[in-house]
Amino acid sequence: MSQNETPESVQNEQKLEQFSYDDKSVKLFIHATLIWGVVALLLGVTIAFQLASWKFNFELPWLTFGRLRPLHTNAAIFAFVGNAIFAGVYYSIQRLLKTRLYSDILTKIHFWGWQLIIVLAAVTLPLGITTSKEYAELEWPIDILVAVIWVIFGINFFMTLKRRRERHIYVAIWFYIATIITVAVLYVVNNLEIPVSLMKSYSVYAGVQDALVQWWYGHNAVAFFLTTPFLGLMYYFVPKAVNRPVYSYRLSIIHFWSLIFVYIWAGPHHLLYTSLPEWVQTLGMAFSVALWAPSWGGMINGLLTLRGAWDRVRREPILKFLATGVTFYGMATFEGPLLSIKSVNGLAHYTDWIVGHVHSGTIGWNYMMVAGILYYMVPKIWKTELFSTKLANFQFWTATIGLLMYIVSMWVAGITQGLMWRAVDETGKLVYPNFVETVVKIVPMYWVRAFGGVLILAGFIAMVYNLYKTIQSAKVEEKEDVFATAPLSAQPIDSHGGSHRKLEGLPLVFSVLAFLAILVGSMIELMPSIMSNKFIVKDARVKPYTPLEIVGRDIYVREGCYTCHSQMVRPMVDETLRYGKRSEAAEFVYDRPFQWGSRRIGPDLHRVGGKYSHMWHYRHMLDPRKVTPGSLMPVYTWLFKSKIKYGSIPKKMQVLKALGTPYSEDEINNSIRNAEEQALTIMAELERDGVDSKMRNKEIIALIAYLQRLGTDMGGSDEVTSAE
Repeated sequence: MSQNETPESVQNEQKLEQFSYDDKSVKLFIHATLIWGVVALLLGVTIAFQLASWKFNFELPWLTFGRLRPLHTNAAIFAFVGNAIFAGVYYSIQRLLKTRLYSDILTKIHFWGWQLIIVLAAVTLPLGITTSKEYAELEWPIDILVAVIWVIFGINFFMTLKRRRERHIYVAIWFYIATIITVAVLYVVNNLEIPVSLMKSYSVYAGVQDALVQWWYGHNAVAFFLTTPFLGLMYYFVPKAVNRPVYSYRLSIIHFWSLIFVYIWAGPHHLLYTSLPEWVQTLGMAFSVALWAPSWGGMINGLLTLRGAWDRVRREPILKFLATGVTFYGMATFEGPLLSIKSVNGLAHYTDWIVGHVHSGTIGWNYMMVAGILYYMVPKIWKTELFSTKLANFQFWTATIGLLMYIVSMWVAGITQGLMWRAVDETGKLVYPNFVETVVKIVPMYWVRAFGGVLILAGFIAMVYNLYKTIQSAKVEEKEDVFATAPLSAQPIDSHGGSHRKLEGLPLVFSVLAFLAILVGSMIELMPSIMSNKFIVKDARVKPYTPLEIVGRDIYVREGCYTCHSQMVRPMVDETLRYGKRSEAAEFVYDRPFQWGSRRIGPDLHRVGGKYSHMWHYRHMLDPRKVTPGSLMPVYTWLFKSKIKYGSIPKKMQVLKALGTPYSEDEINNSIRNAEEQALTIMAELERDGVDSKMRNKEIIALIAYLQRLGTDMGGSDEVTSAE
């Protein structure tokens, strides 16, 4: 008998530890995934139709595109995908670690706390309570709740990891660790803000600083909430579904460490051609292109795990969804670096091409993976058979066809927009000087996208029904299954497999190294924010917003105007011809939060100040088509009924002063009177055009004050071709 062998009698005498799995919590997260999935997709279809026809806004403030679009993104990312992540993570770690979740109580707090966050978002965002920071729109009390619940999730996860009965942690858990650590860092740093009231705050960052921190967060929210946890789920569920080990252990090591190190640097590619320092833009582009390698390494590992099983892929819905999800992951991670190349980005940014790219990831990668994972988990947890394979196949084809309609229509719309915007004739003039010409041209593509969304929603509803019937057919079992295995202390230490194999037996060290990997890139990327005073040359012409303009800016944010309009004139011939002088970093030093935008359904507004009369803006908000035929903009009749809240101005100015805006005590003390005087000045001009004087205290006046201020400090709006 060799030294490594243990006599059978000794093995039998070893005490086995008994345990059960907490699948009740997994079931709760599965139910939440299905419910919020319907909500998120229904919202997506709604706003798609609102872009096809402005009439779908229904002239109700809480149902406009500007307010529903942030709700859709939050519902899709944090409600639908978030609950799916928690279901998959809690299901897989128990089985990978051979232990029950650390605390049933913490798991319940996690579940109900997360649902409370979603409900609060569903209430506040349609009411216009938003920070306007993409994927981080929730206000400060909800931010705190998000952080608390995420910490509870982290404690539950890491304590479960500590009590494991498997010495080495599997690759899926590596990605879970990176997700939990990085999302915590991203969310806390990006959402640092000072409250003004219970549901209003101002970011501690301003202008260029805020833009850089936001897109460090925004890009990596996609990376570490929509990507890394799903890669972990891929590494667990694909091998399980096909019943074979992952294709390459070595490739998974390279995939993991290179991905988490490179991904964190890539945020600045969202800000190419902006007022961001050139070296930061170049750095972001370089690391974005470098992402091709680790991303495709993961895709190859996932698809090659399915090698030899393609006949099953054609027949089994689970494998269809998983294979399609991994394929779309490869497509999206090819397109992302492509769009990060400056020349391509110059054409694509602010267009619908980006929207198509985002949905090839969220629907093609996340939705497809969620469907495959749910079809795998539900029959196993409820110990029954899937109700209908035909329904699952129906969902697959409706989702796939709908997604292709969506992506192709957005590619066509986006490239059309980009080419029309930049078209200049031989005399140096814009071929399409009126922005609305480019909007009217792509409306047919908006209709195609909307009906593609209907197909995706229909397929998801079919899955909900299919899984409901599957669960309904299961027998009710009160007792949990009990398993037994040797405790960790009784398991031999593996002396083979190299240094990484040893590292997998040291989860704490592994987690620290993962944290350091994301920290290095974060610190270098955020350096311009830390050292902003070094590269932003102050300009004495740039003044803080007046009291009334502060109110108008907050109305602009509340109505979600940033979802359709950018405030960043890029250094391109067509943009300077259409909008005016390029934007400079010094112009945004008092913008909290920044308003550079990520999409142009309407023209850029950074140089709109002084371009039109007060009456033009008044009529434009009352009925956009009266001044711009063909506009898709909704009407904002409530701005002509709601009164300006003058009483909130002093507190807002005090907070802004604390953040560095140079308001004097006299300016703060006299802020209400100064705001009223500016409102009367604007009203005097409107009265000459026939507007009733009773409008002087309405919100429309404050919004006009803000719009007329934009881009005027440094004289950038002279002799500009009409943007409308």
